[in-house]
Amino acid sequence: MDNLLAPSLRKSIEENLGKSTLNKIEQRLMERHGMGIAQAIKDFYKFDGVLREFFGAGADGLETKFLQNIIDLTQQKKTTGNWITLKDQDLAKIFLESFADEDKKVIIGTVLDEPLIIADILNHCKVPQTSGYRKINQLIDHGLLISNGYEVSTDGKKIKKYETIFDNVKMDIEKNVVVVKIQLKKSSFQESTILQVIPS
Repeated sequence: MDNLLAPSLRKSIEENLGKSTLNKIEQRLMERHGMGIAQAIKDFYKFDGVLREFFGAGADGLETKFLQNIIDLTQQKKTTGNWITLKDQDLAKIFLESFADEDKKVIIGTVLDEPLIIADILNHCKVPQTSGYRKINQLIDHGLLISNGYEVSTDGKKIKKYETIFDNVKMDIEKNVVVVKIQLKKSSFQESTILQVIPS
């Protein structure tokens, strides 16, 4: 989940804090943890710690504001099932484009219920290997697929298995705006440092 949210969250942080404050925070992250903003956002506890150095208890309100610009957790509070609404159109576009691509849609459907290694995904999907690898890697880079577990090959090597971060996706168009609602897998919700740290 953090891979999916990180680029939009970084943009939201910069819009709210401004470039000079962001540069100071990034400098402090380098001093303390040897990492930049993009990396720290994916390990949100570290970003949170540095933000608190600058803003104290005010960091809670800022973090909530950063997140509210990109996702809406209100539906998650009202219902069980970890539903979130993507407000950021760049995030919505990732889902829309992934489901519009027939191969990616089939890949997502294949690993919706159980994690599989890439070779098994390609076999199930019957997609060409070269483009299949490229599309699977795009889904991983965008954060729609995550590794979950391993399979041991005949020569003893561990091969990563991949699954989706969600159980369900709903897409609507309201007043020319794409609204994407995703039901996160329980593990994706619990393993997201961003969703665990930021008070919802």
